[in-house]
Amino acid sequence: MIPLVEPGPALEPERITRYSRQLMLPGFGEDAQRRLGAARVLVIGAGGLGSAIVPVLAGSGIGTIGVADDDVVELSNLHRQLSHGVGDIGRPKVDSLADTVRAIDPDRELIIHRERLTSQNLPAILEQYDLIVDGSDNFPTRYLANDAAELAGKPLVWGSILRFHGQVGVAWRDHGPTFRDLFPSPPPADETLSCELGGVLPSLCTAIGSLMAAEVVKLVVGIGEPLLGRVLFYDALTSRTREIAYAADDAHAPVTELIDYEQFCGIPSDSAADDVEATSAAELLQWRRERRPVRLIDVREPHEARARRIPGGELLPMGRLDEGESPAAAPDGAQDAPIVIYCERDPRSRRAARTLTERGFRVTYLSGGIQAFVAVGGDVVQDAASPEITPTEMVSS
Repeated sequence: MIPLVEPGPALEPERITRYSRQLMLPGFGEDAQRRLGAARVLVIGAGGLGSAIVPVLAGSGIGTIGVADDDVVELSNLHRQLSHGVGDIGRPKVDSLADTVRAIDPDRELIIHRERLTSQNLPAILEQYDLIVDGSDNFPTRYLANDAAELAGKPLVWGSILRFHGQVGVAWRDHGPTFRDLFPSPPPADETLSCELGGVLPSLCTAIGSLMAAEVVKLVVGIGEPLLGRVLFYDALTSRTREIAYAADDAHAPVTELIDYEQFCGIPSDSAADDVEATSAAELLQWRRERRPVRLIDVREPHEARARRIPGGELLPMGRLDEGESPAAAPDGAQDAPIVIYCERDPRSRRAARTLTERGFRVTYLSGGIQAFVAVGGDVVQDAASPEITPTEMVSS
């Protein structure tokens, strides 16, 4: 690997003493340490991963660290976000993390970006840095970070954690495949767990965060073999790791601009959600018990419908709807029946309802999806041989 950063000024005696155990590493030396001192690294997220990554980068000698996060410290963060303490509850996470860095090394420069990164502000912010580290907790930010890094020609170190599992990878278009080559499209928004819903083992944060920090050091200094074209999976329950190799997809069009990533990931904005009407799970259950006519349209994939579905529904996957297909003509006697769109939770069904409304259909979506319908006692059916559907395990910090 060619070092990403040119060496900075010669080390002062105090710095040589501070980094003495690092300087003696084979192939490292003072030149490598000077490169770290000149490096400028942007870290997205000051939560589970960010609060683990940033202290390691500061201790390693990264000269300038930028941290972007708009969240505040909560009590539920403290079991895993070890850079924050009880006294930090209610404070911006970036401020708390800045105090942690100052306690490690007051001479490290920490730049605070107390804002949520978007397609509008990230390009200008990224211009200040050599490398971007994504420790975010959502798919829109992951794709935003990847695309912004690709447009800037800069490497991206990314990681994710959930429950007992973690993943780490490096994306760099000029030197290998990117996050989009591994995940061309995001999972359905209603299948994505968060740490809030799925939980996370605290030690997973420090394990994956340390691996990500190691990738940063390797790229800056130009040593070792970065995780380019490989994604590392770690299972804390079995203490096993495995790798999956992947290559650039020749059919993947290069990124030319940043887009609306929440829309890309199927997450409707609050204003968009107000554009369509909702039917509650309790209301739908009452209609079915009263045997009132209602047309149900399931916009999930066939394997999801086989796993469980509301009896009597019509299957019209979101992909086919996006390609222009519309519901079939209503059967006799059902022309005036209300049309209710549903999915697993409701992000896809809300988007489908907006699409069909624009095409002239009068529809509503099932608020909370089939999960809410089951929760209020609604009956579902399942094909005998259908596998259990498992949600994506690559989500958050």
